[in-house]
Amino acid sequence: MRYRPLGNSGAVVSTYALGTMTFGAEADEQTSHQIMDDYVAAGGNLVDTADVYAGGTSEEIIGRWIAERPTESERVVLATKGRFSRDGVLNEIGTSRFHLRRALDASLRRLGVEHIDLYQLHAWDAVTPLEETLRFLDDSVGSGKIGYYGFSNFLGWQVTKAVHLARAHGFAPPVTLQPQYSLLVREIESEIVPACLDAGVGLLPWSPLAGGWLTGKYQRDSPPKGPPVWARTPIAAWRHGSLGTARNGRGA
Repeated sequence: MRYRPLGNSGAVVSTYALGTMTFGAEADEQTSHQIMDDYVAAGGNLVDTADVYAGGTSEEIIGRWIAERPTESERVVLATKGRFSRDGVLNEIGTSRFHLRRALDASLRRLGVEHIDLYQLHAWDAVTPLEETLRFLDDSVGSGKIGYYGFSNFLGWQVTKAVHLARAHGFAPPVTLQPQYSLLVREIESEIVPACLDAGVGLLPWSPLAGGWLTGKYQRDSPPKGPPVWARTPIAAWRHGSLGTARNGRGA
């Protein structure tokens, strides 16, 4: 296993992260815990989840793994995300302080921890002023609820705007961006990668195997039964905001 700094932070993470979108969906709890055991035994230490994965069950499964294995879990850099609605209730969506405060506290409860190492905005929010969002994240870093923050599914100009706005206000800077990237989805190479290089923001690609298509797991006449459609949606959909409301409470 190889390691490198987590973006522009001093934390060190394995180059292979463990994505847990299928925990509680395709993988039951026993299988999920075995996957985590094997991953940590192989030297992996970056575990990534989100509050909408399996309706929050992914976080709960990870939380029970942490509770049962305190020694192993101390080595894990724990990452989760907030932004999308889990039940469609008014104000329980977006990156407002109102929503993120509740979403972060709920993630902490499901994970059974007092601190999340990397808290990520799951997608851009065109409604909430970015200053409001960044101030909340900075406050959360200051209070010790999160160690670092990052973004997911942001475009290059959105990353650049956030970086410079944080710098102008003296907020803690973002350290990572989690974009969709694979041999089938390569749009980030022209704009997003250069923006992140310029800002010193690390990249944590999601769906690097294109939802399983590149592994040979799926055949032309046997469509996938696992990751939902949004997990295989090209970045153009995020660009045009077609997933902005996260229908069915799901995002990438």
